[in-house]
Amino acid sequence: MSPLPGLMAAGGRARDRVGFAIVWAAGSVVVAALTALVVSMLRAGGSGVSFAYLVSLPERAGIDGGIASVVVSTLLLLLVALAAAAPLGLLTAVLLFEATRTPRTAKLVSRSLDVLACVPSIVFGLFGMKLFCEVIGLGWSILSGGLTLACMIMPVVVRSTEQALRDVPADQRLACAALGTSRWGALLHVLVPAATPGIVAGIVLATGRALAETAAVLYTAGASLRMPASLIDPGRALAVHVYTLAIEIPGGAPRATSAALVLLVLVGLTNALAYCGSAVFRRWRLGSAA
Repeated sequence: MSPLPGLMAAGGRARDRVGFAIVWAAGSVVVAALTALVVSMLRAGGSGVSFAYLVSLPERAGIDGGIASVVVSTLLLLLVALAAAAPLGLLTAVLLFEATRTPRTAKLVSRSLDVLACVPSIVFGLFGMKLFCEVIGLGWSILSGGLTLACMIMPVVVRSTEQALRDVPADQRLACAALGTSRWGALLHVLVPAATPGIVAGIVLATGRALAETAAVLYTAGASLRMPASLIDPGRALAVHVYTLAIEIPGGAPRATSAALVLLVLVGLTNALAYCGSAVFRRWRLGSAA
């Protein structure tokens, strides 16, 4: 009997082991990078973070006091950005998903999203300052900054939602058509709930980008350390606060590290809340369907 089949099988198993070893090594590098980042931030800024630090107002340009107003401004900016970008992004993704009969329209919208995704953040900041602050008359405010961030994160939300809709098995769409369900009914009751994990993943990525932006909100929301009373008031985002303390304020580097650690925890909390909300929504949809 020829030993060739055995040799080929042994060679295939060896290639499988090598391939899996490379995959696990790549995953380990990612986990190690995140672990090193978290540990370094905890060592450098963990001692400066406390409950009083989180609930106190900044003093002396942020060197003393806490970051209560900065955290509130950051959360308001994020809420405005998501409230504007999520519905518009979902509807645009549905347009791209259903626009097979009008390929020119889909191509125009797709190219526009590609251009938006490539625009640098500082250009968005100048655009938002001109449009929202000056032309519309909102001035330096949280509303101006949030709308500017919405323009920035729009491509991420649209692309992730569109891909999530396309990843829904074709059997579900065919079943809806066989039952005589309208296209809108199929989207609302079947496709969008099935694509919820992909949609949430896109929103999480958009949230991370919105929380990390500095130039876009610096030119539109300002850098005020006062507690905002409304969306028309200016405010300072956490990323802007970190940059200001680290670069412009002498002796502010330790405080900048503590604020960066809070920003990192805030990103993790928003991600966890988004995924928990997605799981609750899917369980609710499955329960109502049953």
